[in-house]
Amino acid sequence: MTENEISYKIRGAIYNVYNAFGPGLLESVYVAALNQELSNMGFDVKREVAVPVYYNEQKLEVGFRLDLLVNDKVIIEVKSIENLAEVHHKQVITYLKLTDLRLAILVNFNVDNINDGIFRKVNGL
Repeated sequence: MTENEISYKIRGAIYNVYNAFGPGLLESVYVAALNQELSNMGFDVKREVAVPVYYNEQKLEVGFRLDLLVNDKVIIEVKSIENLAEVHHKQVITYLKLTDLRLAILVNFNVDNINDGIFRKVNGL
């Protein structure tokens, strides 16, 4: 399955979770529900995936964690905040570069219309 095909299914899962809960819950609730929804759809979903950071070819003792990684191809970064800032978009682009992956979905569940909370980020796709 390609990144674009996976992304289409992810959007459906996001809608299902949003329709079940609406806005206003903690990020951890949406991550857990989205993880379950995607797993039930047959995807290989990994949660809290560590992303190592290298500088001058040496691994730093810091790192990041991806909220969800679907089929080792698509990153999902989940937020539940009043407003996304530019830094949130940049964070996801950086995750793509660090992992050498090509597609990520940034989703903010704390919106009145979920269509306004889903952002697709690409890295050479």
